[in-house]
Amino acid sequence: MFKALILNQQDKTTQAHIGNIDSNQLPEGDVTVAVEYSSLNYKDGLAITGAGKIIRQFPMVPGIDFAGTVITSSNSRYQAGDPVVLTGWGVGENHWGGMAQQARVKADWLVPLPAGLNAEQAMFIGTAGLTAMLCVQALEDAGITPESGEILVTGASGGVGSVAVTLLSRLGYRVAAVTGRAAQNAALLKQLGAESIIERSELEEPAKPLEKQRWAGAIDTVGSNMLAKVLTQMDYNGAVAACGLAGGFDLPTTVMPFILRNVRLLGVDSVYCPVGKRQQAWQRLSQLLPASFYQQAGQTISLEQVPEFAQAIIKGQVTGRTLVKLTD
Repeated sequence: MFKALILNQQDKTTQAHIGNIDSNQLPEGDVTVAVEYSSLNYKDGLAITGAGKIIRQFPMVPGIDFAGTVITSSNSRYQAGDPVVLTGWGVGENHWGGMAQQARVKADWLVPLPAGLNAEQAMFIGTAGLTAMLCVQALEDAGITPESGEILVTGASGGVGSVAVTLLSRLGYRVAAVTGRAAQNAALLKQLGAESIIERSELEEPAKPLEKQRWAGAIDTVGSNMLAKVLTQMDYNGAVAACGLAGGFDLPTTVMPFILRNVRLLGVDSVYCPVGKRQQAWQRLSQLLPASFYQQAGQTISLEQVPEFAQAIIKGQVTGRTLVKLTD
Protein backbone atom coordinates (compact mmCIF):
# COMPACT_ATOMS: atom_id res chain seq x y z
CA MET A 1 0.00 0.00 0.00
CA PHE A 2 1.15 3.54 -0.69
CA LYS A 3 -0.16 7.07 -0.25
CA ALA A 4 -1.87 9.07 -3.02
CA LEU A 5 -3.97 12.16 -3.61
CA ILE A 6 -7.24 10.85 -5.03
CA LEU A 7 -9.84 12.94 -6.86
CA ASN A 8 -13.49 11.95 -6.99
CA GLN A 9 -16.56 13.79 -8.20
CA GLN A 10 -19.83 14.12 -6.32
CA ASP A 11 -22.77 16.25 -7.47
CA LYS A 12 -20.49 17.67 -10.21
CA THR A 13 -18.04 18.89 -7.54
CA THR A 14 -14.45 17.65 -7.48
CA GLN A 15 -13.31 16.39 -4.10
CA ALA A 16 -9.69 15.64 -3.15
CA HIS A 17 -8.52 13.39 -0.32
CA ILE A 18 -5.40 11.51 0.74
CA GLY A 19 -5.86 7.74 0.60
CA ASN A 20 -3.99 4.47 0.40
CA ILE A 21 -3.72 2.58 -2.87
CA ASP A 22 -2.56 -0.96 -3.54
CA SER A 23 -0.08 -1.35 -6.41
CA ASN A 24 -2.54 -3.77 -8.03
CA GLN A 25 -4.90 -0.82 -8.50
CA LEU A 26 -2.44 1.09 -10.70
CA PRO A 27 -3.42 1.48 -14.36
CA GLU A 28 -1.82 -0.48 -17.18
CA GLY A 29 1.74 0.28 -18.22
CA ASP A 30 5.07 -1.45 -18.71
CA VAL A 31 7.11 0.55 -16.17
CA THR A 32 6.36 1.07 -12.48
CA VAL A 33 8.13 4.00 -10.82
CA ALA A 34 8.74 4.89 -7.18
CA VAL A 35 7.85 8.58 -7.29
CA GLU A 36 10.16 10.85 -5.30
CA TYR A 37 8.82 14.24 -6.40
CA SER A 38 5.92 15.63 -8.39
CA SER A 39 5.08 19.30 -8.89
CA LEU A 40 2.03 21.52 -8.84
CA ASN A 41 1.31 23.16 -12.21
CA TYR A 42 -1.52 25.49 -13.19
CA LYS A 43 -3.24 22.60 -14.99
CA ASP A 44 -2.98 20.52 -11.80
CA GLY A 45 -4.63 23.38 -9.93
CA LEU A 46 -7.52 23.42 -12.37
CA ALA A 47 -7.91 19.64 -12.07
CA ILE A 48 -7.71 19.42 -8.28
CA THR A 49 -10.10 22.31 -7.62
CA GLY A 50 -12.45 21.39 -10.44
CA ALA A 51 -12.11 24.94 -11.79
CA GLY A 52 -11.32 23.52 -15.22
CA LYS A 53 -12.68 20.48 -17.04
CA ILE A 54 -9.32 18.74 -17.05
CA ILE A 55 -10.46 15.36 -15.73
CA ARG A 56 -13.41 13.49 -17.20
CA GLN A 57 -13.08 10.09 -15.53
CA PHE A 58 -12.92 9.43 -11.80
CA PRO A 59 -11.32 8.38 -9.53
CA MET A 60 -8.09 10.05 -10.71
CA VAL A 61 -4.66 10.61 -9.24
CA PRO A 62 -3.54 14.05 -10.48
CA GLY A 63 0.00 15.20 -11.18
CA ILE A 64 1.04 15.86 -14.77
CA ASP A 65 4.71 15.26 -14.05
CA PHE A 66 6.95 13.28 -11.72
CA ALA A 67 10.50 12.06 -11.21
CA GLY A 68 11.68 8.93 -9.48
CA THR A 69 13.28 5.51 -9.84
CA VAL A 70 12.10 2.48 -11.79
CA ILE A 71 10.81 -0.34 -9.56
CA THR A 72 9.91 -2.85 -12.27
CA SER A 73 9.92 -2.77 -16.07
CA SER A 74 8.87 -5.16 -18.81
CA ASN A 75 10.44 -2.84 -21.40
CA SER A 76 14.10 -3.41 -22.27
CA ARG A 77 14.86 0.32 -22.31
CA TYR A 78 14.44 0.62 -18.55
CA GLN A 79 15.73 -1.46 -15.68
CA ALA A 80 15.02 -1.41 -11.95
CA GLY A 81 16.96 1.44 -10.37
CA ASP A 82 16.98 3.71 -13.45
CA PRO A 83 16.23 7.38 -12.64
CA VAL A 84 13.47 8.74 -14.90
CA VAL A 85 11.32 11.80 -15.44
CA LEU A 86 7.84 12.12 -16.98
CA THR A 87 5.93 15.15 -18.19
CA GLY A 88 2.76 15.29 -20.27
CA TRP A 89 1.14 12.52 -22.33
CA GLY A 90 -2.18 13.02 -20.53
CA VAL A 91 -0.81 11.64 -17.26
CA GLY A 92 -2.70 13.16 -14.35
CA GLU A 93 -5.60 13.87 -16.71
CA ASN A 94 -6.74 10.55 -18.17
CA HIS A 95 -4.05 8.26 -16.70
CA TRP A 96 -3.15 8.22 -13.00
CA GLY A 97 -0.37 10.70 -12.38
CA GLY A 98 2.48 11.69 -10.14
CA MET A 99 0.81 12.76 -6.89
CA ALA A 100 1.26 9.27 -5.43
CA GLN A 101 4.20 7.32 -4.13
CA GLN A 102 4.04 4.99 -7.13
CA ALA A 103 3.03 5.41 -10.77
CA ARG A 104 2.69 2.92 -13.62
CA VAL A 105 3.09 4.30 -17.16
CA LYS A 106 4.17 3.46 -20.68
CA ALA A 107 7.92 3.39 -21.31
CA ASP A 108 7.39 5.66 -24.33
CA TRP A 109 6.30 8.44 -21.98
CA LEU A 110 9.48 8.40 -19.89
CA VAL A 111 12.78 10.18 -20.40
CA PRO A 112 15.99 9.04 -18.69
CA LEU A 113 16.96 11.61 -16.08
CA PRO A 114 19.81 13.65 -17.61
CA ALA A 115 23.22 13.35 -15.99
CA GLY A 116 23.73 16.09 -13.43
CA LEU A 117 20.08 16.28 -12.37
CA ASN A 118 18.41 14.59 -9.42
CA ALA A 119 14.67 13.99 -8.99
CA GLU A 120 14.18 17.14 -6.93
CA GLN A 121 15.89 19.34 -9.52
CA ALA A 122 13.97 17.66 -12.34
CA MET A 123 10.71 18.65 -10.72
CA PHE A 124 11.88 22.21 -10.16
CA ILE A 125 12.09 22.10 -13.94
CA GLY A 126 9.10 19.86 -14.65
CA THR A 127 6.44 20.55 -17.26
CA ALA A 128 6.88 24.28 -16.71
CA GLY A 129 10.61 24.19 -17.39
CA LEU A 130 10.28 21.87 -20.36
CA THR A 131 7.65 24.18 -21.85
CA ALA A 132 9.89 27.20 -21.24
CA MET A 133 12.81 25.49 -22.99
CA LEU A 134 10.62 24.56 -25.95
CA CYS A 135 9.48 28.20 -26.19
CA VAL A 136 13.09 29.42 -26.17
CA GLN A 137 13.97 26.89 -28.87
CA ALA A 138 10.98 28.08 -30.93
CA LEU A 139 12.32 31.65 -30.83
CA GLU A 140 15.79 30.39 -31.75
CA ASP A 141 14.36 28.40 -34.66
CA ALA A 142 12.61 31.61 -35.80
CA GLY A 143 15.96 33.36 -35.98
CA ILE A 144 15.52 35.53 -32.88
CA THR A 145 18.99 36.03 -31.41
CA PRO A 146 20.28 38.09 -28.46
CA GLU A 147 21.27 40.75 -31.01
CA SER A 148 17.68 40.97 -32.31
CA GLY A 149 16.46 42.99 -29.33
CA GLU A 150 14.56 42.68 -26.08
CA ILE A 151 12.43 39.62 -25.27
CA LEU A 152 9.16 39.95 -23.32
CA VAL A 153 7.99 37.19 -20.97
CA THR A 154 4.39 37.37 -19.73
CA GLY A 155 3.30 35.64 -16.56
CA ALA A 156 6.93 35.86 -15.50
CA SER A 157 6.23 35.08 -11.84
CA GLY A 158 4.72 31.71 -12.70
CA GLY A 159 6.38 28.38 -13.33
CA VAL A 160 6.91 28.65 -17.10
CA GLY A 161 7.68 32.35 -16.95
CA SER A 162 10.30 32.16 -14.22
CA VAL A 163 12.20 29.39 -16.02
CA ALA A 164 11.92 31.24 -19.34
CA VAL A 165 13.42 34.38 -17.79
CA THR A 166 16.32 32.34 -16.43
CA LEU A 167 17.01 30.48 -19.68
CA LEU A 168 16.85 33.59 -21.85
CA SER A 169 19.18 35.47 -19.54
CA ARG A 170 21.67 32.58 -19.49
CA LEU A 171 21.66 32.59 -23.29
CA GLY A 172 22.48 36.29 -23.42
CA TYR A 173 19.06 37.80 -24.19
CA ARG A 174 17.78 41.02 -22.63
CA VAL A 175 14.56 40.13 -20.83
CA ALA A 176 11.54 42.22 -19.81
CA ALA A 177 9.37 40.38 -17.29
CA VAL A 178 5.62 41.01 -16.95
CA THR A 179 4.07 40.50 -13.52
CA GLY A 180 0.99 41.63 -11.66
CA ARG A 181 2.89 41.48 -8.37
CA ALA A 182 5.87 43.70 -9.04
CA ALA A 183 6.23 44.79 -5.41
CA GLN A 184 6.63 41.19 -4.24
CA ASN A 185 8.40 39.65 -7.21
CA ALA A 186 10.61 42.29 -8.86
CA ALA A 187 13.68 41.37 -6.81
CA LEU A 188 13.31 37.66 -7.57
CA LEU A 189 12.77 38.25 -11.28
CA LYS A 190 15.87 40.41 -11.46
CA GLN A 191 17.84 37.70 -9.65
CA LEU A 192 16.66 35.27 -12.32
CA GLY A 193 17.97 37.60 -15.02
CA ALA A 194 15.24 40.09 -15.97
CA GLU A 195 16.62 43.52 -16.88
CA SER A 196 13.28 45.31 -16.58
CA ILE A 197 9.92 44.71 -14.90
CA ILE A 198 6.66 45.51 -16.69
CA GLU A 199 3.47 45.97 -14.69
CA ARG A 200 0.78 43.62 -15.97
CA SER A 201 -1.71 46.50 -16.09
CA GLU A 202 0.30 48.06 -18.93
CA LEU A 203 -0.60 45.11 -21.15
CA GLU A 204 -4.21 44.76 -20.04
CA GLU A 205 -5.47 47.89 -21.77
CA PRO A 206 -7.35 47.30 -25.04
CA ALA A 207 -4.97 46.88 -27.95
CA LYS A 208 -4.92 49.06 -31.05
CA PRO A 209 -4.44 47.22 -34.38
CA LEU A 210 -0.77 48.27 -34.25
CA GLU A 211 1.27 49.91 -31.51
CA LYS A 212 4.84 51.08 -31.09
CA GLN A 213 7.37 48.34 -31.83
CA ARG A 214 9.03 47.23 -28.60
CA TRP A 215 9.91 43.53 -28.60
CA ALA A 216 12.05 41.34 -30.86
CA GLY A 217 10.46 38.23 -29.39
CA ALA A 218 8.08 37.16 -26.67
CA ILE A 219 7.09 34.13 -24.66
CA ASP A 220 3.43 34.31 -23.68
CA THR A 221 1.85 32.16 -20.98
CA VAL A 222 -1.36 34.19 -20.65
CA GLY A 223 -3.25 34.31 -23.96
CA SER A 224 -6.39 36.35 -24.60
CA ASN A 225 -6.14 40.16 -24.35
CA MET A 226 -2.53 40.18 -23.20
CA LEU A 227 -1.33 38.10 -26.14
CA ALA A 228 -3.34 40.36 -28.47
CA LYS A 229 -1.62 43.41 -26.95
CA VAL A 230 1.84 41.84 -27.22
CA LEU A 231 1.33 41.02 -30.91
CA THR A 232 0.65 44.68 -31.69
CA GLN A 233 3.97 45.71 -30.06
CA MET A 234 6.26 43.25 -31.82
CA ASP A 235 9.18 44.45 -33.94
CA TYR A 236 9.14 43.82 -37.65
CA ASN A 237 9.92 40.11 -38.23
CA GLY A 238 9.40 39.41 -34.53
CA ALA A 239 8.07 36.14 -33.13
CA VAL A 240 5.87 35.16 -30.19
CA ALA A 241 6.00 31.67 -28.67
CA ALA A 242 2.56 31.07 -27.12
CA CYS A 243 2.16 28.24 -24.63
CA GLY A 244 -0.53 29.21 -22.10
CA LEU A 245 -4.05 30.44 -21.50
CA ALA A 246 -4.05 31.63 -17.89
CA GLY A 247 -5.90 34.74 -19.05
CA GLY A 248 -8.27 32.94 -21.42
CA PHE A 249 -8.25 30.90 -24.62
CA ASP A 250 -9.65 33.60 -26.90
CA LEU A 251 -7.48 35.90 -29.03
CA PRO A 252 -9.14 39.24 -29.85
CA THR A 253 -6.71 40.54 -32.44
CA THR A 254 -6.43 41.54 -36.09
CA VAL A 255 -4.26 40.33 -38.96
CA MET A 256 -2.36 43.63 -38.99
CA PRO A 257 0.76 42.52 -37.04
CA PHE A 258 1.08 39.46 -39.25
CA ILE A 259 0.69 41.05 -42.67
CA LEU A 260 2.28 44.47 -42.02
CA ARG A 261 5.12 43.52 -39.69
CA ASN A 262 5.69 39.88 -40.61
CA VAL A 263 5.08 38.87 -36.98
CA ARG A 264 4.97 35.12 -36.39
CA LEU A 265 2.84 33.42 -33.74
CA LEU A 266 4.43 30.11 -32.75
CA GLY A 267 2.32 27.58 -30.88
CA VAL A 268 4.27 25.49 -28.35
CA ASP A 269 3.00 22.18 -26.94
CA SER A 270 4.88 20.14 -24.35
CA VAL A 271 2.28 17.43 -23.72
CA TYR A 272 2.81 15.40 -26.90
CA CYS A 273 6.23 16.78 -27.84
CA PRO A 274 8.21 14.09 -29.76
CA VAL A 275 10.69 12.11 -27.68
CA GLY A 276 13.80 13.28 -29.57
CA LYS A 277 12.95 16.97 -29.18
CA ARG A 278 11.96 16.34 -25.56
CA GLN A 279 15.29 14.69 -24.73
CA GLN A 280 17.22 17.52 -26.40
CA ALA A 281 15.30 20.07 -24.33
CA TRP A 282 15.99 18.18 -21.09
CA GLN A 283 19.67 18.00 -21.92
CA ARG A 284 19.87 21.75 -22.49
CA LEU A 285 17.95 22.43 -19.29
CA SER A 286 20.42 20.36 -17.30
CA GLN A 287 23.27 22.41 -18.79
CA LEU A 288 21.78 25.92 -18.74
CA LEU A 289 20.08 26.24 -15.38
CA PRO A 290 22.50 27.44 -12.67
CA ALA A 291 22.67 25.77 -9.26
CA SER A 292 21.23 28.93 -7.71
CA PHE A 293 18.03 28.52 -9.73
CA TYR A 294 16.87 25.62 -7.59
CA GLN A 295 16.98 27.74 -4.44
CA GLN A 296 15.50 30.91 -5.94
CA ALA A 297 12.51 29.77 -7.88
CA GLY A 298 10.38 27.45 -5.80
CA GLN A 299 9.11 25.79 -2.64
CA THR A 300 8.46 22.23 -1.49
CA ILE A 301 5.17 21.05 0.02
CA SER A 302 3.73 17.77 1.29
CA LEU A 303 0.98 15.79 -0.43
CA GLU A 304 -1.40 16.94 2.31
CA GLN A 305 -0.80 20.59 1.39
CA VAL A 306 -1.60 20.16 -2.31
CA PRO A 307 -5.36 21.04 -2.19
CA GLU A 308 -4.58 24.33 -0.39
CA PHE A 309 -1.85 25.27 -2.85
CA ALA A 310 -4.04 24.22 -5.79
CA GLN A 311 -6.53 26.91 -4.78
CA ALA A 312 -3.72 29.46 -4.53
CA ILE A 313 -2.17 28.67 -7.90
CA ILE A 314 -5.38 29.23 -9.86
CA LYS A 315 -5.78 32.58 -8.09
CA GLY A 316 -2.32 33.66 -9.22
CA GLN A 317 -0.95 33.62 -5.68
CA VAL A 318 1.96 31.21 -6.20
CA THR A 319 5.40 32.39 -7.30
CA GLY A 320 7.83 30.08 -9.09
CA ARG A 321 7.78 26.31 -8.87
CA THR A 322 5.95 24.25 -6.25
CA LEU A 323 7.36 20.78 -5.61
CA VAL A 324 5.44 17.95 -4.01
CA LYS A 325 7.63 15.57 -2.00
CA LEU A 326 6.35 11.99 -2.03
CA THR A 327 9.04 10.26 -0.02
CA ASP A 328 8.56 10.00 3.75
